[in-house]
Amino acid sequence: MEQEQPVRVGRRLAAIVAADVAGYSRLMGLDEVGTARTLREHRVVTDALVAKHGGRIVKTTGDGVLLEFPSVVDAVEYAVAVQAVMDQRNEGVPVDRRMLFRIGINLGDILIEGDDILGDGVNVAARLEGIAEPGGICISSSAYEQVRGKVPVDFTDLGEQRLKNISRPIPAYAVGGLKANTNQAAELSSSAPHLSVVVLPFANIGGDPEQDYFVDGVT
Repeated sequence: MEQEQPVRVGRRLAAIVAADVAGYSRLMGLDEVGTARTLREHRVVTDALVAKHGGRIVKTTGDGVLLEFPSVVDAVEYAVAVQAVMDQRNEGVPVDRRMLFRIGINLGDILIEGDDILGDGVNVAARLEGIAEPGGICISSSAYEQVRGKVPVDFTDLGEQRLKNISRPIPAYAVGGLKANTNQAAELSSSAPHLSVVVLPFANIGGDPEQDYFVDGVT
């Protein structure tokens, strides 16, 4: 009797993006219908950015979304674009009603199960999203090594992070968006000292009449 060959598990290396809305339960408590409608409207815009940057939506769960990108650079550029557009969409909205996304990004090996993706690489991205600041982006060191110097953003080393249900510590980095860079440049410009040159009248110290030109002409 022939033994059945074990089914080979599909794997691939990918950039995984996990995102959710910070304080979504609180927002739903304030206005359930309005919050659900606002999230749908935001997702029309953010979903278009996924396609624009070459990614795919793996699944959505309430206020959360799991995405896959073939390139870490594309994943980070997508995340920065999302935070930039959300900053614009939140203009004029009361602070306690603003919808802020937290985004986690990891480069790792994933298991393929139909259209779904599973495994440690996905779990790390989800846990990084959990420690990201509202409106912020947090990436793993594996993603950082591939993207640094390729996207015009700042990175802050957060050190090794102990993430829930992840056995090993994960070195993580916080990503500063393009707007943060612009603000920083503006602050530096406004705080920089204003330099000027003061020219004092020349004096003919030697007493030579031919040097009077420098007194009357140059000054």
